[in-house]
Amino acid sequence: MSARTALISGANRGIGAAIADRLAADGWNLSLGMRQPAASPARFAAHHIAHFDSNAPGCEKIWVEAALSRFGRIDAVINNAGIMIPRTVIEVSDSEMQSMLDVNVLAPLRLVRAAWEPLCVSGKGRVVTVISLSGKRVKFASSGSYSVSKFAALALAHAIRHAGWDKGIRSTAICPGLVATDMAFGLTDMSPGDMTPPEDVARIVSLVLDLPNTASIAEIPINCKIEESY
Repeated sequence: MSARTALISGANRGIGAAIADRLAADGWNLSLGMRQPAASPARFAAHHIAHFDSNAPGCEKIWVEAALSRFGRIDAVINNAGIMIPRTVIEVSDSEMQSMLDVNVLAPLRLVRAAWEPLCVSGKGRVVTVISLSGKRVKFASSGSYSVSKFAALALAHAIRHAGWDKGIRSTAICPGLVATDMAFGLTDMSPGDMTPPEDVARIVSLVLDLPNTASIAEIPINCKIEESY
């Protein structure tokens, strides 16, 4: 197939679903990874739906093989799945911290490793990791443990960038603040209308994927309100 193929994790709702909608409109082949494929939105029925559980090492290889069987190529990996447990670094338990590291850092790493060879084929492979402004600063004590995992995820995005540069793979970290999704609604009393729409994050992902190798962007902070530094 001539159309480019993207794998998107956590594509069933929120930012992931918005990215899927945008890339579908852009003409991409889509392979959408989610924990409960049977609960996939009806509008995604025409796309390849795969089981992907960030807590289940090995399922990423099955997903990649299935996507290759369906489309014959993989041009982009969008690491979007993530979790937040609002705890200070003093309050967070070892198991809670490990869960955030597993989902926010290790699962994206495993997925990129599994897709590495097909990403290299075109010389224009793309990896986009949806991180957070919490990967660039600790805003509140209660988000401190989440920030630890997201700082690591940001480092991962930069490490992938270095590892793949000579092979034409470009890695970009997308770092939004509050986005109007279910996750954010439970964390703030801000009006959804004052938050970044997930569709705007998707527009930025679309732009990054279309940039040539000579205009690659390492990270993009996205703000819906004034920040001290970002």
